[in-house]
Amino acid sequence: MRDELLKQASRIVIKIGSSLVASRDTGLRPEQIDRLAAEIAVLRSSGREILIVSSGAIVSGIKKLGLKEYPKSLPVKQAAAAVGQSRLMWAYEKSFERLDVRVAQILLTHQDLADRRRFLNARHTLSALIGFGVIPIINENDTVAVDEIRVGDNDTLAAEVAHLVDAELLIILSDIDGLFTEDPRKNPAATLIPLIPDISEDIEQRAGVSSSFEGTGGMATKVRAAKKVSEYGVATLILNGQKAGLLPQVLAGGPGGSLFLAKERRFTSRKHWIAFTLRPRGTMTLDPGAVEALARRGKSLLASGILNVSGSFDTGDAVSCLDPDGKEFAKGLVNFSSDTLARIKGLKTSEIQQQLGPQEYEEVIHRDNLVIL
Repeated sequence: MRDELLKQASRIVIKIGSSLVASRDTGLRPEQIDRLAAEIAVLRSSGREILIVSSGAIVSGIKKLGLKEYPKSLPVKQAAAAVGQSRLMWAYEKSFERLDVRVAQILLTHQDLADRRRFLNARHTLSALIGFGVIPIINENDTVAVDEIRVGDNDTLAAEVAHLVDAELLIILSDIDGLFTEDPRKNPAATLIPLIPDISEDIEQRAGVSSSFEGTGGMATKVRAAKKVSEYGVATLILNGQKAGLLPQVLAGGPGGSLFLAKERRFTSRKHWIAFTLRPRGTMTLDPGAVEALARRGKSLLASGILNVSGSFDTGDAVSCLDPDGKEFAKGLVNFSSDTLARIKGLKTSEIQQQLGPQEYEEVIHRDNLVIL
């Protein structure tokens, strides 16, 4: 199963970690970029469609600005990103140009993905670039992003891009070999797990957190990214990008890395967008009957099943649904604001009409806009 999946994947998103292309001491690592470009060009020549999500802009900018440590303030981070992104892109441009491969720069924020119209526009743009035989090189738009519109880390961004373009495989290249049975730094007897059929709680607990200067993510963000794209039918390969030649070897069926399989149940693109791209603006606690109706019987949410409303949100915002114990089990787009729901929670439809008059919607969240998590 593993070998066939890796051999046959035709549209692939490759995330390249900061430590592979940049370092605090040297800035950019052009020899590494040249090698990765050559390996990716080999994959492309075999008929695969490739998109790259590349970190490294901030670390590259840190060297150029002469900073002694990773910046803590947002303006300095953004200054480093502004300096480093152009240098990073120029390095990719030169490396791929030698191989007669065209590339294009795409910068995204969470806002670009959370707005459905902008999400679809980005999808069409990337599809057009792929159609022209161009490799898109994508990064977060760090120079303008603030917390409210940040994706957060490029493992997550790569997962979003894999969904955005209907990829068949997400590859996360970093300086680690994959997921081990235990932390190999603490236990040398730990062994690499080559195939993970399901991302269970046990698998998530094995994921550690990176403390490297170059990276903002760790195994935890990689496993979360794999879990996110698995819901959309995309497998994820975590692979050591520092080992020359490993990437094309593994995709030809050779050993290496950890492959996380996709779930057989696949969300539609829109429901995956609701579940994993949109950030909830509030919560609603539901009674046991409403939980049963949504989770087991595929019903829409009515106001009569709502016990409590928290947060400030408007019509059309994403809201989390909690069971009586406070555990999130669903997420959806609401048809009423938080102020209105605070007034009508627990009421039947007839009682709502008596209080507010005829409403455009009977459902608080229609089942077409609801995802069971």
